[in-house]
Amino acid sequence: MRRSETEFAAFVVARRPQLRRIAYTLCGDWHQAEDLVQTALAKLYVAWPRLHKAGAEEAYARRIIVRANIDESRRPWRRERPGVEHHDRPVAADHSEDDRSELVRALQQLPPMQRKVVVLRHWLDLSVEETSRELGISTGTVKSHTSRGLAALHVLLSAERVESRSNR
Repeated sequence: MRRSETEFAAFVVARRPQLRRIAYTLCGDWHQAEDLVQTALAKLYVAWPRLHKAGAEEAYARRIIVRANIDESRRPWRRERPGVEHHDRPVAADHSEDDRSELVRALQQLPPMQRKVVVLRHWLDLSVEETSRELGISTGTVKSHTSRGLAALHVLLSAERVESRSNR
C-alpha cells in the first residue's frame, strides 16, 4: 500500500464512528447514515492527497455528509413511505452505540434545518460562519435556526423529564 492509502485507511478507522454518529444525528436513520458516510469517504478518497496536505480532511468529510443528506432529502423517492402505515416497522438496531438517548430523540423531533444547525453548532462546535458555509445559508439564518432549535429542545427535553418522572 502507498503511504497516502495507509494514512487514508488510518483516518477511516479512527474517524468513521464519529462521522456515522454525525450522519445519524442529521438524518435520523442508521442505514441512511451509513450511506452518507460511504459517500463522504468515497469522495474524500479521491481528494485525499490535496486535503491531507492542508489538514482539511475531517471538515471535508463533514461537509460531504451534510450536502449528501440535503441531496437525498430532495430526491422524490425519499418522500415516499414504504409499506402500509403501522404494519411495516423498522427493525431496531442491536448495537449498544445505536441506543437513542433523550437528546437524540429530541433532536429527531426538530425540523431538519434546525436539527442540522444545532448539531453542527453545538455537537461539532462549529462557529456560526463555519456552519453557514457548511449548509450554504446566511449567518443570520444560522442564528435564527439555532435559537429556535435550542428553544424547542428545551421544551422537548423538559417534557420528557416530566413524563419519565410521572411514569415512575
